[in-house]
Parts: sequence; C-alpha cells; structure tokens
Amino acid sequence: MSSKHPIIAITGSSGAGTTTFRRIFDNIFRREGITAFRVDGNAFRRYDRKRMQHMVSQAEKQGRCLSHFAPEANFLDRLEGLFREYSRSGTGLCRRYVENETLADIYGVPVGSFTSWEEVPNGTDLLIYDGMHGGCAENSWTHREMSASHNPVIIRRRKKLKERKMRGIDIAQWVDLLIGVVPVINLEWIQKIYRDAHEKQKSPESTTHTIMRRMEDYIAYITPQFSLTDINFQRVPLTDTSNPFELREIPSLDESIVVIRFREPARYDFPSLLAQIPGARMTRRNTLMIPGGMLDIAIKSICTPLVHELVQRYRSAAAAPT
Repeated sequence: MSSKHPIIAITGSSGAGTTTFRRIFDNIFRREGITAFRVDGNAFRRYDRKRMQHMVSQAEKQGRCLSHFAPEANFLDRLEGLFREYSRSGTGLCRRYVENETLADIYGVPVGSFTSWEEVPNGTDLLIYDGMHGGCAENSWTHREMSASHNPVIIRRRKKLKERKMRGIDIAQWVDLLIGVVPVINLEWIQKIYRDAHEKQKSPESTTHTIMRRMEDYIAYITPQFSLTDINFQRVPLTDTSNPFELREIPSLDESIVVIRFREPARYDFPSLLAQIPGARMTRRNTLMIPGGMLDIAIKSICTPLVHELVQRYRSAAAAPT
C-alpha cells in the first residue's frame, strides 16, 4: 500500500455485477473532483480471443482445464508490476482489451485483441482496477491446497514455484481498498448465462459448458480472494434460482438482499450507515444486510469516505516537502 499513489481494486468473476460498482465509483470520482486511471482486468489476459479459443481446445484434448481464472492464462506478474510501480511513482505499463466493435473503432484494432502497452499518464489521483484478480495472492492459494490437496492446478503451481525458488504472486499487498463483488453462485451463473446470450449471442448450452469447465479454477483462484477483501458485497436473490441453467431474466435488485461484510468493522460508523441506508440492519458485528434496491446508496455511503480519505492522504503526501 502507498499513501502517495492509492489503488482501489474491485474483484469478482465475470457475471458478478462489477459494472454497477464501476458506474457508482465514476460518480463518486466526479463528485469528489478525483482523476482516476481505470484498469480493466481483461487487459492482462495472456492470449487474445482467437488464441485463447485454440488454447482451451488443446487443453481439453489433453484432459486439462484452462480458463481465464487461472494464472496460466494471464499476465499476473505484469498486473502486480503495474500495481507495485503505480503505488511507488504513479505510473506503470498498461493496455486495453478490445471487447466490442465500439472499442475496435476507437482503438483501430480487431475485436478480441489488445492495444499496445503504454505508460499510465501523469497526474492521476488514484488507480482503480475492475476484474477477476485484484485480490490474488499466492498464500491464499496455498490455504486452498491444505483443504483440497487433490487439486492438480495448485499442486503444479506450487511445485513450479518451489523448483524455481520464486516468490508467489501477491497482487493484494499493493491494494489500499479491496472490494469483493460476489453474488451467491446460482445468481452469478444466471447473470453470466443471461449476459452471454444477450450481449455475445452465445447459447445457454455454450455458457453452461464454460461454467462447468472452469469450476476448478474458480474454486482455486477466485474464491480465496474474498477472504482478503476489505469489504464484500454479496447479493442474495429472493426468487427461485434453484435451476440457474435455464435461460431466464435476472432477479432484480428489488427482488434481492445484499449482505455486506467488513474485514475491520472498527473502522466504520455503523450507526451512521444504518441511518443513511433505508432498511439496513446489522446481522453480525461485521455484517450489514440491506434491501437490494438500496445498493447504490450503500456503496456511496460506505465507499465515499474511504475514497476521500485515500485521496486526501495522497494529496497531503504530494504537497509535503521532500
């Protein structure tokens, strides 16, 4: 962490609902007069879309799993390098992943490919990351191995690190505010199936196959991050989601509750939060439950003071004589 150049990371699987957080944080930045540099986690994928399809096909023929969740499919060392360099100097190397035709027109490269690596521009107040690996840390993977030593992905990874005498990836150590977005798993699957069908024209069968293929990597590399987060937002639907593999509409926020867990509850003024968020109540000393329709208000109420504190520390450090 660094008081000079703070980093916020919003971490969650594809289909988890991080887009809502992106929109609200953009509003917070505008209201607070903050210049943020946004990093899309997809930019640190190792392969472009066409190459990834080929690599997945080859892995399946060999009886192996390969997914975007796994370290082997990403440049996690470069992501950690960006966080480390930005925290120290406010710069670092980043690029963009071209997700759709609109971005392809902007950047002049094909859909499913990447722009060139470029330096983060000078003069930003903070860096905000939105993706699947903002809380990745090798030590969290080894905890998983203790309870599931049969997992060949983790065993291979740890053996390789030991042979090379390398330290593991620890992206989380550079993050000043780490937020987990993790709906209950059935809802996450429903959201992904629905989104892929409507935005990517994928069949429910194709997306279901993807979910099943990458489940081992989800358990190994995504789930452990939520033990390291400062705050977790978990949406729980109040509708029947018992069979998420039917193509259906996503339960609305008003048909949900949101469970919010705070890693360090002493930092927060819960009486004030309860007064600001209609319908909120404490279920544990570190857990707040809110009506789903109050999510926007909750994110603003909880996160605005944290963002303000980070930026004030940065600006004070920058103004201090060296």
